[in-house]
Amino acid sequence: MLPVFSGKLCQCLSVTRFPSILFLGVIYVAYVLVGGLIFWKLEGWYVLQQIDLLKEKRMKLLEKYPCVGQNGLRELAQMVKVASLSGLSPDSNDTADGFWKFTSSSVFAATVVTTIGYGNIVPLTTAGQIFCVFFAVFGIPLNVVILNRVGKYMLAIERNFCNFLEKKIDRGKCVRISIHSISFVSSALMYFVVPMLLFKAYEGWTYAEAIYYCFITLSTIGFGDYVADNNPAINYPEWYSCLIAAWIFFGLAWLALLINHSIDLLESVNVYMRGRQNAQAQVEESKEQPKKGLKGEET
Repeated sequence: MLPVFSGKLCQCLSVTRFPSILFLGVIYVAYVLVGGLIFWKLEGWYVLQQIDLLKEKRMKLLEKYPCVGQNGLRELAQMVKVASLSGLSPDSNDTADGFWKFTSSSVFAATVVTTIGYGNIVPLTTAGQIFCVFFAVFGIPLNVVILNRVGKYMLAIERNFCNFLEKKIDRGKCVRISIHSISFVSSALMYFVVPMLLFKAYEGWTYAEAIYYCFITLSTIGFGDYVADNNPAINYPEWYSCLIAAWIFFGLAWLALLINHSIDLLESVNVYMRGRQNAQAQVEESKEQPKKGLKGEET
């Protein structure tokens, strides 16, 4: 009775899956730590260099304008920081087009529900902050459902097209692989290369900065160090913000589809490793059973 009870308890608690979960956990922690080490080596020296350069510029500024003083410089920096949150350009008295107007407020609402959260626009009033919390609570699940539906619809179109060609052509597997490859390349061009060229032309970014912004946005990381349609010194065309909104929506659906494929791949690897462990355990059990039989015959 006790072995049966312990077997049911292990099955209930899924103890047999613990080694695979532990293995994935070790890989996850190692991946994060290695990434942190690489970022530290790549960015640490640059930050220290910028700190020394900033101190040097601050000393020169205080020498050039001794009447400002350290306290005055601190107040000026705080004023610039607050002005930037309000959309005021430090170069002029112009404000970013539509800061907390309907268009930019709609873009902010989209960054909330998509969890991009650039941070270039933030609610400053208590009422706005409270509404943002409740808006995100209901908007984020709605966004996930819609993007999931759109991603599955895009995948269904691709599969139906593959099935149609497979009926017309004998080599079905080759056709399916070719269609998936063409779809991936064309989507990458549409959601990364074309926007990269557009942002380079209208934002003045380099190719590396533009492709970096594309991935940081579509992956919903949203650091906020680069934000399109946010420079008060640039007169953007009217269609620019609408095109960015459409690119973000469909790009998120496409990237979510790729991430789901990656998750399926990792889960397949996990299932394969678990199957190998079970197969090895069955082989060991089959080897032990003849030994037990021989011992029983000897006794």
